[in-house]
Amino acid sequence: MNDPIGDMLTRIRNAQMRGKSTVHTPSSKMRVRVLDVLAAEGYIRGYEMSTGANGHPAIEVSLKYFEGTPVIREMKRVSKPGRRVYMGVKDIPQVRQGLGVSIVSTPKGVMSDAAARAANVGGEVLCTVF
Repeated sequence: MNDPIGDMLTRIRNAQMRGKSTVHTPSSKMRVRVLDVLAAEGYIRGYEMSTGANGHPAIEVSLKYFEGTPVIREMKRVSKPGRRVYMGVKDIPQVRQGLGVSIVSTPKGVMSDAAARAANVGGEVLCTVF
């Protein structure tokens, strides 16, 4: 697998289109950090560590809905394996005039765009969520 973050975002997007309550994805530290930001911003209910069918560690993500529609309307991968996108603190994009969130991997950890601006750090823009 070349793009584990993109794979996780696609799994979440597909599960929400089908109306699933949970989705399973392989575990990694970066995926857990991205899920921490999504949970802190209120886009998912949470996640639990589990073991997959083949014995490898996995993550079970609990998706969030509001009146039958998914809370996450749009998820886009910004920085891809073929083209990494790095931005300074002044250049980090606001998603839909601040209604959405950009997830940024900084030297101080993975955080939302607002937290990166508050900490005055830039980094790799992983994805945008609205």
